[in-house]
Amino acid sequence: MTTEIFSVPLSAEILCRTPAEVIEFLLRLLEENRGVKEENHILRQQLSLLQSRVEELEARLNRNSSNSNKPPSSDSPFTPKPETPKKVQKPHKRKGMRQQCLRPTELVELHPEQCSCGCRVFEGQEPYYIHQAIELPEIKAKVSHIVLYRGYCRHCGKQGKAHIPYELRTGFGPRLCAMVAELAAVHGTSRRAVQDLLYSLTGIPVSQGTIQNILDRTSRALAPHYEAIGEAVRSAPVNHVDETTWKQGKKLTWLWLMCNRTAAFFTLHRHRSKAAFQELIQDWQGILVSDGYAVSQQWPHGRQSCLAHLIREAKGLSERNDPALSRPGAWALKELRLLCRMAKERPSVGQWNLFYARLIRLIGLYRDQPDEAGRFVRRLQREMGSLWLFLLRPPITTPREPYVLRCCGGNAASEPGGKRAMLLWNASSASGKPAACKAKGRSPSCLTPCTHTCTQNRQAYTGFRTALLPSERLQPKQGKSGNAGEDMTPVLSHK
Repeated sequence: MTTEIFSVPLSAEILCRTPAEVIEFLLRLLEENRGVKEENHILRQQLSLLQSRVEELEARLNRNSSNSNKPPSSDSPFTPKPETPKKVQKPHKRKGMRQQCLRPTELVELHPEQCSCGCRVFEGQEPYYIHQAIELPEIKAKVSHIVLYRGYCRHCGKQGKAHIPYELRTGFGPRLCAMVAELAAVHGTSRRAVQDLLYSLTGIPVSQGTIQNILDRTSRALAPHYEAIGEAVRSAPVNHVDETTWKQGKKLTWLWLMCNRTAAFFTLHRHRSKAAFQELIQDWQGILVSDGYAVSQQWPHGRQSCLAHLIREAKGLSERNDPALSRPGAWALKELRLLCRMAKERPSVGQWNLFYARLIRLIGLYRDQPDEAGRFVRRLQREMGSLWLFLLRPPITTPREPYVLRCCGGNAASEPGGKRAMLLWNASSASGKPAACKAKGRSPSCLTPCTHTCTQNRQAYTGFRTALLPSERLQPKQGKSGNAGEDMTPVLSHK
């Protein structure tokens, strides 16, 4: 009781004049107050956890293909797209597209018949206009019945039979097989749709099993071309590498892609691992363009980070309700988009210095945060050496093929079906035909993949070490004495 009295915030003189009942009441109030404070502290902690959880769930709910790595096909068709501000442009005449003039299979000459005055004789006639009319010939299937005879040898009496020529054993000619492969593999038409289309256009009744057999034979015929495409891709100085899931029945496999401007090479592997990556690239040693996959980050021959992945992640942070996340996300989004524009408009020395200083300040302010913004900024710090390789080693550009992996998923019922899809996809991409669905009118912004730090030269700046530009293009600011000063901001040379 004596110890509890000293916890009452009153002087000893006042306590001596205070009745014992009042003191006991005050002690009960103080005890209840302590309990309420402890309960309030616990509730505040729970509220903070629930708020962060709601923030995380709302951010997950608002994810789409523009602020995350989700494919465009996962976007809801009922969600209205944000209106982009229209640019004020001068009115200009819209340029249309004229029909290409094809090589004629028939030439029809028309001469004037009668003048308005009644004369039918025209002198100095010359062509003044060509009107092109295009029509398909009547599609008829060419059906050949090969009648095989057998007989008996006049000399020995043995029976002899005629045999079907090798090129006719399948029962379907090369043009029909090529049409089936074009529809089913390149354009993704279902087996039933191909079956209906063949019967509607040509009157040929075929089963879906026959269509599958045609595709299998086409895949085997394309195997040498598949290997040739792989060799062509691996001989390029710059390649993009990416991977995505691919289901074969109920088994999960991985679709790997290695591509450049001239060709795209697809392959399937059971794992997403370093062994699968090495099997894809083999002995290739060029500039790699990739996302933040840990295996590709260790590439020692020059790597460009995929800016599209970083931009989408920064956009996702900028759309968060928490200012601690949205502020650095919006800042990083602005700087990364500016870095993309530098591919078309090369920056001056002053513009580059300002950009680099802002990026360093962004990292210095937010790299110690334990939240998502801190993790993102620390990732920018780790990939500093591979963010602007496309400015140092032009031209590193982005073909349309890497976007395929986000635009369309795929699956196959079996492992042979997956291999067949890879053969047909590679053949279609090498021939310039669309290998997958288009990205809903979007242009790829992934400038190049990443590789490990592209320089050995490291300098301390704003309290931490970061990879700078290669030493042959690094020009430190000069002090008044002509020597290198303390400010080591890299200057992008005009070399």
